[in-house]
Amino acid sequence: MDTTTGPLAGRTDPAPPRAGRREWTALAVLMLPLLLVSMDVSVLYFAIPFISEDLAPSSTQQLWILDMYGFVLAGLLITMGALGDRVGRRRLVLAGAAVFGLASVAAAYADSPQLLIAVRALLGVGGAALMPSTLALIRNLFHDAGQRARAVTAWTGVMTLGISFGPVVSGALLERFWWGSVFLINLPAMVLLLVLAPLLLPEVKQPPAGRFDWVSVVLSLAGLLPLIQGVKQLARNGVGLPPLLSVVAGLALLDVFVRRQSRLAHPLVDLELLRRRTYGGAVLANLFAIAATVGMAVFLTQYLQSVLGQSPFQAALWSLVPALGACVGAPAGAVLARRFDRGWVMATGFAVSACGFLALTRVRTDSALWFTLTACAVYTSGLVAAMALANELALGAAPPDRAGAAAAVMESGQELGGALGMAVLGSIGAAFYRHGMAGAPSAARETLGGALSSLRGPDLAPALASFTRGLDCAALGAAVLMAGAAGVALARLRGPRLEGVPSPPGR
Repeated sequence: MDTTTGPLAGRTDPAPPRAGRREWTALAVLMLPLLLVSMDVSVLYFAIPFISEDLAPSSTQQLWILDMYGFVLAGLLITMGALGDRVGRRRLVLAGAAVFGLASVAAAYADSPQLLIAVRALLGVGGAALMPSTLALIRNLFHDAGQRARAVTAWTGVMTLGISFGPVVSGALLERFWWGSVFLINLPAMVLLLVLAPLLLPEVKQPPAGRFDWVSVVLSLAGLLPLIQGVKQLARNGVGLPPLLSVVAGLALLDVFVRRQSRLAHPLVDLELLRRRTYGGAVLANLFAIAATVGMAVFLTQYLQSVLGQSPFQAALWSLVPALGACVGAPAGAVLARRFDRGWVMATGFAVSACGFLALTRVRTDSALWFTLTACAVYTSGLVAAMALANELALGAAPPDRAGAAAAVMESGQELGGALGMAVLGSIGAAFYRHGMAGAPSAARETLGGALSSLRGPDLAPALASFTRGLDCAALGAAVLMAGAAGVALARLRGPRLEGVPSPPGR
């Protein structure tokens, strides 16, 4: 409507209310459980030898102890996001905190592998209830676009740092306490959330909108779990018939899920939202970013420990140095986005990240540690800056009453991206390693761990060099993924008319 003439002349829309101390305090309360939920993905990396000694799990049970949390978390994100929109996001946060806290106590005192696997699944249920609701509540706490951008930047930084802090916290606790302590650290934060959330967080939910479609819930679980499981098996064991069948079955069931969503009046996933240029582009860019990050993390951890000979705790401490890049990149990206087009800022962030990955292609067995860590800090800074803006764009593009489901789809894409990154980049690195070890004994030819256990002295040098070559090639693959993410940002996230996003000044 033209408001330059007539009775509405001179009128402007009222500015959205700005958040005060209460809202920022509420954000701080939400950040602590988010940190712990993201830490739980990696907190068992150092604890698993102690768990194996105490509970004596089989090799299959050990893998399930490590993977069960992530599988259930990924499989339930979409369901929990949609459920939070219906029953209330604060209510779901409280339920998730209660489940996560109780499961943490049960995990700490588990006396069998079977029980530990079961409570790890329960932890995944609690984490899935917490994660999309924490991001969706930002949409309700911060109505001013600038403040919401800073809040989403903080959310993204905490989630990223949590994955890095997990091994460090685990290593520090295991030097003084038993393995159950890595679970008990969750309890104070969950109790604090249960006490303060009713006082600080608003309750937000949709008006009643038909029956909740439990068939879609089953289909989403039945599709996501075998897909992610198959991709992880491909990364761990190479190409084989069982993981390929798992991937195909997962994709087929997800196709049925998507077709069902298109026919429902009140679907779990709003397909129209995914078709929006802003939201769909942000989900795709974030998937590329997480694929590169998770895919390289495995190589860098092994490089620090196996090639440079550091202890697990030393390696975990050094791995925190690149996380400092996130502390610089995320706020820098938010500042630049207030002055320049967000699509260009995101593309620049991904390009900076690609430069960091390209620098890692120059890493050798005798490279200086500072060079490797600096390259990692460069790629982390650009990547987190771009990811924070992608999360902000996706949240701003979603209707407020569907923010939980929108956040859940974004996070499900990140989980899938992590699995794909491990599979694709892991396969690239493994292929170059095996090529360099063509004449070695079979155990040494398969993995660097096999080489370390079967070779000594000068015989080990080719294995270390082959692994480092594999790291270089995986880093090149990660740089290509970052170039793809930059292309998505320029193609779909550029321009002043993005849904739900104000234009920079002067546009």
